[in-house]
Amino acid sequence: MNKINANEIKFFKNRSIIKFEGADFLGEIGIDGRVFKALTLARISVGVISQQAVENGLSILVHENDSEKAVNCLIEEFAAERKSGKVTQIYSINNVSVIGFVADDLNKILSELARNNVFPLLLNQNSSEKRTNIVVTSSQDEKSKNIIESEIFKKPKTVHLAIIGHGNVGKTLIEQVLHSSEEIKRRKNIHLKVVAVANSRKIAFNRKGFDTTWSDEIFAAEKSSSVDELINFSKQNQLENLIVVDNTASVDFVKNYQALAENGFDLVSSNKIFNTLPIEEYRKLRYTLNKNNKKYLYETNVGAGLPLIDTIKLLHLSGENITRIKGVFSGTLSYVFNNFSLRNDKFSTIVNEALEEGFTEPDPREDLSGNDVARKLLILARELDLINEFTDINIQNLVPQDLLSVSKQEFLSRLEELDIEYDKIKKSQESNHVLRYVGDLHGDLQKEKGELDVKLISVPATSALGQLKGSDSIFEIYTESYGENPIVIMGAGAGAKVTARGVFGDILRLSEAK
Repeated sequence: MNKINANEIKFFKNRSIIKFEGADFLGEIGIDGRVFKALTLARISVGVISQQAVENGLSILVHENDSEKAVNCLIEEFAAERKSGKVTQIYSINNVSVIGFVADDLNKILSELARNNVFPLLLNQNSSEKRTNIVVTSSQDEKSKNIIESEIFKKPKTVHLAIIGHGNVGKTLIEQVLHSSEEIKRRKNIHLKVVAVANSRKIAFNRKGFDTTWSDEIFAAEKSSSVDELINFSKQNQLENLIVVDNTASVDFVKNYQALAENGFDLVSSNKIFNTLPIEEYRKLRYTLNKNNKKYLYETNVGAGLPLIDTIKLLHLSGENITRIKGVFSGTLSYVFNNFSLRNDKFSTIVNEALEEGFTEPDPREDLSGNDVARKLLILARELDLINEFTDINIQNLVPQDLLSVSKQEFLSRLEELDIEYDKIKKSQESNHVLRYVGDLHGDLQKEKGELDVKLISVPATSALGQLKGSDSIFEIYTESYGENPIVIMGAGAGAKVTARGVFGDILRLSEAK
């Protein structure tokens, strides 16, 4: 192998490793000499010889055109030792490539390779010259070279994004990434490329990265949406630094998180469903992520773009005893009850207004049921290592029993039936009080399970909850150190732009950590 200069990377394709194994033999003097002599006489050029004490083996690098000849040559040379059992195996590993480089911090490079599921088959190092040769499979050589070049020459780190779901949030996110990519490259030395976009029906790929015509490419796409297609695409194109972004509310797509993590993808999700699945599945993914050195960020699961989950994680990891988390978790129900409490309009009028403004789901019962708030509350409980399940949550459903199973159209036509009940609730409050639909995690949170309540309550208009405006959310975090004075996080808790910006923040945090 030629000497490598500090300013270049040597790259050799079409190589084979000849593996030479023998537990009682390889320590003997002169083995290397015999190997070299036999291969030289056979006119076979040897690139690298490396001994592996752990495997009791010797690895020899040759051109793949010579691999079969080299194996036969060495089998003949060591026929006696093979017969006696001193040499156990001589065989070839084909389709490998060699990357040679000079690096000050080899461990950092090896760590980056491992994080991208690249584990060198062979490593040969000259410590005094900081010169290293690594051998990887041909299916990972371009990816490995890109990672090494990025680390050594400080080239922009390319991060490949697969965006799943291109509705309001997904579309806004793609536009935010495209708009900011050049500035991020300049400031952070990170090149964000959206290389895959999918919905439940179709998936579109662009190896070079989508541009502002991305929606046209998706419209013309012919491939059916499939996680296997995405994984195969990433492998065939040897893409490094992979992030899949789940902007759906799909129960089915979250079933793919495990496979994606196993195949080199970090995960970012605004989809709340996975974090509220049974605790065994929740923990299984965490184990897989840890095993594969992958991360899963989901700041927008609760509070859209507000820094809530991160704050709770940091408090909990620092040993702070969180005693209660309480607040208005739903931007939709915040809008409904903030307006209903202050105006003289009927409850049905406010709900219809929220529907027309796009604050509610197409079927408002999905918001009024309280299930969305319950999921968010359970996610926060699990951040405290509690093992609560969704069935543990006490949920006050705001929809009367006789309207739960009717069609959406019938429900909307009968919405006025709720007016008398909610007018009565509003008038029965104490003076200067307002209605708020809250999530409340309380009880002894040092035990395995906490108490989780989702319900409509009346609070003083002058309280933090009572002063909430518009569709804002508010979260009160009570801790042992802060006593009666909670940490309060308040702000926009809904909306495509806010959620997309929060997802974008998770993408950037993952990209900088890579």
